[in-house]
Amino acid sequence: MDKLVIRGGKRIIGTIAASGSKNSALPVIAATLLTPDGSFAIDRIPDLKDVRTFIQLLDYLGAEVSFENNRLKVSSDHLKSIEAPYELVKKMRASIYVLGPLLARFGHTRVSLPGGCAFGPRPVDLHIMVMEKLGATVTIEKGYIDAKVKGSKLRGAHIDFPVSSVGATGNALMAAVTAEGTTILDNAALEPEIECLCRFLVKMGANIDGIGTTTLTIEGVDQLKAVEFDNIFDRIEAGTLLCAAAITGGSVTVTGVVPEHLASVSAAFRLAGCSIRTTSDTISLSAPEKLNPVDITARPYPEFPTDMQAQWMALMTQAQGTSTIIDRIYHERFNHIPELNRLGAHIEIRDNRALVHGPQELTGTKVMSTDLRASACLVLAGLVARDTTEVLRVYHLDRGYEAIEKKLTALGAEIVREKYQEFS
Repeated sequence: MDKLVIRGGKRIIGTIAASGSKNSALPVIAATLLTPDGSFAIDRIPDLKDVRTFIQLLDYLGAEVSFENNRLKVSSDHLKSIEAPYELVKKMRASIYVLGPLLARFGHTRVSLPGGCAFGPRPVDLHIMVMEKLGATVTIEKGYIDAKVKGSKLRGAHIDFPVSSVGATGNALMAAVTAEGTTILDNAALEPEIECLCRFLVKMGANIDGIGTTTLTIEGVDQLKAVEFDNIFDRIEAGTLLCAAAITGGSVTVTGVVPEHLASVSAAFRLAGCSIRTTSDTISLSAPEKLNPVDITARPYPEFPTDMQAQWMALMTQAQGTSTIIDRIYHERFNHIPELNRLGAHIEIRDNRALVHGPQELTGTKVMSTDLRASACLVLAGLVARDTTEVLRVYHLDRGYEAIEKKLTALGAEIVREKYQEFS
């Protein structure tokens, strides 16, 4: 296994380019399964463990895939399987994105119940509800979702999501674009990653109205085509890099971004006393001498993102007072707290609220990451901790951050990747 060894106390200063978004790349890649018409070329795909796993899944299904220099080429002309096996799906929850396109194209698919990060239940009931609303019969047998179209094609329907769900919205879009008639999605997710998927589908020939709103209207079309496309930037990676500058008293400019996608995070940084400056495609942060405590509540976009909650908690360990952090999306997403406290933080949990008492001097030690964003949180804490911090099990980090240690090193951090043997 790999670990990151961080010598704390170095300020993060400089300019760095944002990587492409994992959370938009995965549904976009899944959407290439919708048509046998030609070859796709998608740029700004991040080289991540999750992307590599998804490529393995496409290869298993029979797609022809090449991936080099962040450009992904896909041809789904001759798929040979409609089943996404447990051996691949268990590695990544986003594998469920193949459910909609495979069902839409072939009228039948079997997708293993997914795995992924170990924090709280994230059921697939909304994905199943969507397919049933569109006319499929869905059963769960031996750990697999088995979905079959009752007629010749899926049929348009009115789907009102009881809660906003990025994954279920994405699957609904991919299933509905070739369904017969009109599909209306109410309370659809607003995240930029969903808007990106919509733009990709429209470029393929889909008919989608209401992009960027909570009501999406899809008129089914008979045929889609392969296209070239540019993925969007990773707003969570960009926010994490801004946090790295803020927690170390530094300054950073992240290029290749859409600042509006980080509006809620930028607002929180400003409340913390940071200076935030933007251009059309850059965002810059300069840290204050002392950080103010800022309460945040993670909610669906455009509110503060749940995927930045752990990183914000690390930052608030250095604020001048107590801050409260609540996660309304994943109520149990606090597995990083015991590890932060091992570094010297003082964080309590009361009624699903994390109370972060700062400022606390952190001291390096060995810590273990439990999920993707917890890993980023511990890396941030290590940047400001005295002495050396070792972050173990960084395979979680590799699922969502493209060479993060190289980017931080380029900005002044003292951080290296090493092998280690974990005792059984």
